[in-house]
Amino acid sequence: MQNKTTTVGTLAQTRAKSTRVAATVFLLPTILLVAVYIIYPIFDTFYLSTFKWNGLNVKLMENIGLNNWKFLLTDKLFWGSFAHNLVVMVCSILLQLPIGFLLATFLDALNKKKLGGAFKTIWFLPNLMSSVAIAFLFTYALATNGGIFSSLATLINGKRTTIDLLGRAPHALFTIIGIMAWQYTPFYMVYFIAGYNNIDVSLYESAIIAGATRGQYIRKIAIPMMGPIFKTACTMSLIGSLKYFDLIWNMTQGGPNYSTELMATYMYKLSFNQFNMGYGSCVAAGMFILITAIALLFQKVFVVKEDY
Repeated sequence: MQNKTTTVGTLAQTRAKSTRVAATVFLLPTILLVAVYIIYPIFDTFYLSTFKWNGLNVKLMENIGLNNWKFLLTDKLFWGSFAHNLVVMVCSILLQLPIGFLLATFLDALNKKKLGGAFKTIWFLPNLMSSVAIAFLFTYALATNGGIFSSLATLINGKRTTIDLLGRAPHALFTIIGIMAWQYTPFYMVYFIAGYNNIDVSLYESAIIAGATRGQYIRKIAIPMMGPIFKTACTMSLIGSLKYFDLIWNMTQGGPNYSTELMATYMYKLSFNQFNMGYGSCVAAGMFILITAIALLFQKVFVVKEDY
């Protein structure tokens, strides 16, 4: 009996050792990539934020301590761009998630119908386009001369009328927020469709048998059960909005008069246009701190029940 127990124990230890070895072999490449491309750049960014440097000549690096950070605390352009990021964040969550959920609800009602597949394909197309292509598309579409809105206004008024949505504040920022919603809402639509698919069909059937309407099923069953999905979607939208860059850079580059300036565009201008890599790194480090703090606060405040 003792030998049998010892043999079983030895086999268990051998299996556990093999599992650890296999896990190490498979995880090591990922850990190395994360260390090289994520962890090291973060620490290096904080290190560079203590220097005055043009980003080109290492011999010209001058250690200035915390001077960059002191200036960052009173930098109106940085905090103004941070405020713009907050506006983008709030509007993105209030636009993209509800519309994405409504589209997913509509497609769930058309489940297993050919029409539903067609709608899903067409609505998802904007998310397949690159941000650069979308930027150029809407730059021409919203042009003051010959753009869609200017042409419609001219047609309605019977005389030449120009509408400038990208050249005035605050119109430019909210126009870009609308374009962002057009591009990213389909992503959340698919995300919520997956949430609907994870709900047991028997729950819907039981609710209908009990006399519940489709709307009552959505409010009382579907939405509460998709609480974790809503939380994850909000977190992704929040983080994405706070580090957003490409669409705004290709459409307005932060203009007019800094009205669409975001933290990422401000950091890019400092680092690669003005060759102020030291302070640009400080702005990037400040972005990291703010985004991390807001994400952690959101996770702490937005608590949902994850087991049903």
